[in-house]
Amino acid sequence: MSEEMTSLERCLATIRYEPHDRVPVDLHNFMMTVVGSKLPPEKLYQDGQVLGEAQVAAWKRFGHDMLLIENGTAALAEACGCEVNYAEDSAPRIEKPFLKDLSEISKLRKPDPSKSPLCRAVLDATRFVLDQIGDRVYVMGRADQGPFDLACMLAGTVPLMMEMRTGKNDDLIFQLLEYTTEAYLLYANMFKQMGCPGTSLGEALCSPDVISPTMYKKYGLPYGKKVVTALQSDDFFVAYHTCGNTTKIIGLMVETGAKILEFDYTCNKAAAKSATAGKATLLGPIDPSGVLHQGSIEDVETACREALEILAPDGGFILGPGCALPPTAPPEAIDKLIECAKTYGRY
Repeated sequence: MSEEMTSLERCLATIRYEPHDRVPVDLHNFMMTVVGSKLPPEKLYQDGQVLGEAQVAAWKRFGHDMLLIENGTAALAEACGCEVNYAEDSAPRIEKPFLKDLSEISKLRKPDPSKSPLCRAVLDATRFVLDQIGDRVYVMGRADQGPFDLACMLAGTVPLMMEMRTGKNDDLIFQLLEYTTEAYLLYANMFKQMGCPGTSLGEALCSPDVISPTMYKKYGLPYGKKVVTALQSDDFFVAYHTCGNTTKIIGLMVETGAKILEFDYTCNKAAAKSATAGKATLLGPIDPSGVLHQGSIEDVETACREALEILAPDGGFILGPGCALPPTAPPEAIDKLIECAKTYGRY
């Protein structure tokens, strides 16, 4: 097959397990795109026009197939009441939990992402990119944190996980997870309504590096299934993101029904391929720090070729970083990543 497909066509064909010319490439590069900006971070990450223009400029430079539009992991938590901390060379972060303990759940109010600074910026940036190049590339407006991770941000990761270990306040935990599920869906549907082909469901803390598979099956998986069922359609796809070594739960991640699973370099590639074959498309898994940021060009090529050899056969694979790229990742490493997909990822 000749390379006549647009990036959008290539990505959609990959996700649907239809014939396509080569493995697509995504870049998780929102921090990298704004390096050199003169704006202070509290203005930069709240300016959708600036973020959108930076994403389009990066696409013109690299020519990747899938654009991931976001401004970090704090956006939806801010909309739900959390205070945000801004620092140089870092994405916005939550200052502290909104809830002092689970007894304060009644203080939570329905968020309005369209009026919250960080969410509004992502919505504006995504709309700008769609208007500019959405007919040619896959534009993923990322709906930030899923139910489990958002609950941890609102209640505090350590206190909430201690509550989960005891199970004594499950009624309050499930009440919180129902709230975060509805908050996530409210935000995610805004990307669907504006015409994005897909969004993300970020659940980094569901990783076996953080909680056990048993806890995941009780507190994480049911809500992942719920949002995917409510949101995903034949022309709108959910990308489920979990950090770390997800080998133990990759089969459970498939059970969410998400058509894209974002996975890290520590996950067993062969196991991931076996679990997802014909069911979900894998996105990743190149080490963003150790390889793409700190490694040599030879390291990048070696990692990409290994990933392509294991994951590309029979489709269902998008090559890219396993998580967000550091802001100072060298452009030459990104060039090599894309070159590898075009050279070794052809069908």
